[in-house]
Formats: sequence, structure tokens, C-alpha cells
Amino acid sequence: MKVFDVLEERGFIDQVTHEDEVRELLNEGSIPFYIGFDATADSLTLGHFLQIRVMQHMQRAGHTPIALLGGGTTMIGDPSGKTDMRKVMTKETIDHNAKCFKEQLSKLLDFSDGKAIFVNNADWILDFNFLEFMREIGVHFSVNRMLTFDCYKNRMEQGLTFFEFGYMLLQSYDFLYLYRKYGCKLQLGGSDQWSNMLGGYELVRKLEQDKVYSMTFKLLTTAAGIKMGKTEKGAIWLDEKKTSPYEMFQYLRNVDDRDVIKFMKLLTLMDMDEIKEYEKLQGAELNKAKEKLAFEIVKDVHGEEEANKALEASKALFAGGADSENIPSSEFDKKDFEEGKNLIELMSEVGLIKSNSEGRRLIQQNGVSVNDKKVSEIDRTITLDDFTDGSLLIKKGKKIFHRIKIK
Repeated sequence: MKVFDVLEERGFIDQVTHEDEVRELLNEGSIPFYIGFDATADSLTLGHFLQIRVMQHMQRAGHTPIALLGGGTTMIGDPSGKTDMRKVMTKETIDHNAKCFKEQLSKLLDFSDGKAIFVNNADWILDFNFLEFMREIGVHFSVNRMLTFDCYKNRMEQGLTFFEFGYMLLQSYDFLYLYRKYGCKLQLGGSDQWSNMLGGYELVRKLEQDKVYSMTFKLLTTAAGIKMGKTEKGAIWLDEKKTSPYEMFQYLRNVDDRDVIKFMKLLTLMDMDEIKEYEKLQGAELNKAKEKLAFEIVKDVHGEEEANKALEASKALFAGGADSENIPSSEFDKKDFEEGKNLIELMSEVGLIKSNSEGRRLIQQNGVSVNDKKVSEIDRTITLDDFTDGSLLIKKGKKIFHRIKIK
């Protein structure tokens, strides 16, 4: 099956400029295409993973991914979907984040022998002369038209700075630069980027008199309308230091029944015939599909060994036990508990809760257990007497466990 048809069948495609032409372009030839990643954090998330899967499908079909690291555009911050101005980050932080993105993408795409390309728009944006840029690029953008785009229109009441207003011009110039240097014909991105992408598509066509295209993908959302990869604790990160393989596995293992097949199509490289077999499962049998979904993604992000560990730990927990060595754990000094340590403070330290108020609420709702005994006291203190053979187990809700070890 041709790659456009693959993307369509798996449910990726949202909007396309000149769909028939893009279908022919992708199905009949080999082209460079790009996706941009603004370096707003020091790790990619599960939300980015959908776009990475698209790049993998495209690369498998012989196309050349250009992974654009937004070292320059991150200096402004994309106003799309934001209710206020993004916090301005230092260049050092942005450079560090871009380096982290590059390391993660290198594990998921094949960059050998020019099969994929890394670029950082800081290399051309940071050297711009303002007047020259506005004379060459700014003259091609209508303020009236820009204000009709949602990314700007939705911010008019709260306030929109001229600083942010320039984001679309810079992202549009990226497309022009990559067209001129690499012959890039296609920009891909999430559906929230449609306005910005149209700016680049129109700019290249106007200045270069050539056909280029843009295509967006549906944002990764759950059946409940929530962004996929968001939890009470925050995002599901691809960096194992921020989200452990076990935590990622558990998150995916617990997706809504209505989402499991959809996420198999979008987030795994499983063959569609195999996915259709899982689609036949109903009721409790869907747990097999959820385990497969979680295993495939954790395997591709963290390796098969970590996926097997997470699977084994998950099976132990769903069987009603909590004796697996693969459950997330933290080690403390024995001295920390000699005079007692507040449970809520301990849960916060190991990342089980984001705030003390969340901890108090969970205890009041009977949502916390220590060594399988419900905790009812908000001021519960953990002492050495709570440990058996140097460890204790904290349970949050029904399925989240964390082992505390002392040395």
C-alpha cells in the first residue's frame, strides 16, 4: 500500500492542501519533508510520538524526513492554542532542550547515509537583520488576514504582543529556507498548526513559483476529549528519567476501551491485519489489546527488555499482587525515618503527587494505602516500624504503586 493510503487508513490525516496532488507526490516519488519541534522542554512527549510515527511511515516509503529543531522559533513561542504569552526561555535552556530532542529522535529515525536530516532554525533565524527580513518576508503577509486565523483571533481579548505576532513569519520562512536548501516540498504538523503552515505554503509558492504542500494530522486526544499523554502528574515523557518505562506502560495499559484500537493504528507500527484481529475483542478481552498497545510503544521508545519488565510488573499488579521487582522504587537512607517522615511529604518526593493538597484529598477519599492498609490520617508518619525487610509499598488509587527502600 502507498504511504498516503497508509496514513489515511490509520487515521492520521486531518487537512491537506491539494489532496490529489499530495497523494500523487507521496505515492509516486521520493521527496524531502519536514516537521518542526519547538524546544520547550528537555524531552519529547507521547503527544509528539504521533508525528514521529508519521515520519517513520514516510521514511519507510523512501521519503527523507527533515527534523527541524526550533532553536530560533522557541525564542518567541507559538501563540497557537495559548491563552497568554509563553514564558520566555534563555538561549542556553533552549539549546539544551534541542540537544535532548536530537538525541531522542536519533533513536527513532534512521539518520545514516542522509536518510534523514537534522536542522536547527537558530542557525538562520538568530542572525536575521530585522529590516532586511521585513522587506523580504514581511511584505508578503496581510495583517488583516493573519487576524482571521484562530491562533491570533483567540488571543485578541487577552492581548497579543507584536513579539508573538512574528511567529508565523518565522515559521513560514523555515519552509522557504528548507525548500531553497534541500528542495523540501512538504510540511507536516499537528492540526493546531494549520494557520502557521498555510503561511509557509503560500510564501514558498509566491516567491519560488513552485508547488509545495502542507498536511496536518489530528491531535492525539482520548475519547473523553482530553489530550493523550496528559495525567494528573503532567505529561508522559519519552525520557525515562522523567517518566519511567513502567509508568508509560501503565498509562497505556489503562486507556479507555474506546481508544485502544485507535491508538494502535496511530502509535504502533503493527500491521493493520493484526490490529483488525484485536479489533474483534470485546469486554475483558480488550485487556489483551491494551497490553499489546503498551508493550509495542514502550518497546520502541525504551527497548524490548524494559517493555518485558513493565509487562511482567503490570501482570503481577493486575493479578492482585505487588511483589514484582519492576515496580518503580526509590531508595532512602535509614536515618530519614528514624524520627518519622510525613507520608504526604514522602509521596511528593517520589513523584506520586504534585502537591500536598492532592495528597490530603487522596487520603480523605481512601485513595492511599501503605503495605496494603488504607491510610485515614492526613498526618500519617512513616517510621522504621513500617518497613519489612527494608522496604514498604505505597499504593495510590487502584493501580499505581511505588516501593520505598532503605539502606
